[in-house]
Amino acid sequence: MRFRFHLPALLAGFLLSMQAAPLAAQTLSFRDILQRPAIKADARIAYGNDPLQFADLWLPAKVNSKEPHPVVVLVHGGCWLADLPGVELTHFMADDLRKNGFAVWEIEYRRVGHAGGGYPGTFLDVANGTDHLRSIAAKYHLDLGRVIASGHSAGGHLALWLAARSRLPAASALKLPNPLPIHAVVAVAGMGDLRLFADAGALACGKDTVARLVDADTRGKADANQPYLDTSPAELLPLGIRQVMVHGVYDSIVPPYLGLRHKTRAAAKGEPVQVIPIADAGHFELIAPWTQPWQGVLAAFKATLGAIK
Repeated sequence: MRFRFHLPALLAGFLLSMQAAPLAAQTLSFRDILQRPAIKADARIAYGNDPLQFADLWLPAKVNSKEPHPVVVLVHGGCWLADLPGVELTHFMADDLRKNGFAVWEIEYRRVGHAGGGYPGTFLDVANGTDHLRSIAAKYHLDLGRVIASGHSAGGHLALWLAARSRLPAASALKLPNPLPIHAVVAVAGMGDLRLFADAGALACGKDTVARLVDADTRGKADANQPYLDTSPAELLPLGIRQVMVHGVYDSIVPPYLGLRHKTRAAAKGEPVQVIPIADAGHFELIAPWTQPWQGVLAAFKATLGAIK
């Protein structure tokens, strides 16, 4: 017998169940993060001419000046939408990674609602921002042989996509020559399957957000799957590198099953993916270093760095 599941209905039920959860995990919001005293990166560097084409660079203390710093390319989330917070949302995450020996390249980018955002601008911005590391690596003592792509929520999707750029179709508008190699991905509350999240994330991000991101109305006229062939990491598997999906077990915005779905899709291509569930955590605890769940996220970064050869 074949069962049919309606993802929005399932997610609605999941959200209702969370209302009864006794844990405080779901109480942290992005507003709680932004209300904390602001902190600044070591440098803000433009990678393009648009005011939103910049990245914040966070540098660890130079304990050993002879050894260059491993790099985390960090992409903030916010449903890919212009009217939600930008890099400031992941500043605290970047700062704590810096304290733990990572250089962090925290990319801002044009989003849906910004002039030039959506397809292809959003994707080209994070791509060009990442490739700009080559221009600054020597000056800031960065090790481009140890680059981890990471992001939170929608940024987790873009981190996986960055790792997949070498597999983009030749005719794609997103195809750039010689993309900077990514050696591992730590996707924090991220999603690998955009088509799935178009339904699963409708309550949190809006029912047409993913369609607007990939320009489905124009690019999907002849084939509904076409807009996802160069934008959804699930369509670009296998990536050939270590992939870690970190999820809060009480996350109602990007539920943990989305990480498991990515693992399943990758396994079908012969590629292992690690899924790490974080207890007592919702969506935003995972980027809040003052919470216990962050320690699990930080451990994932350290283990991933240790696995890069």
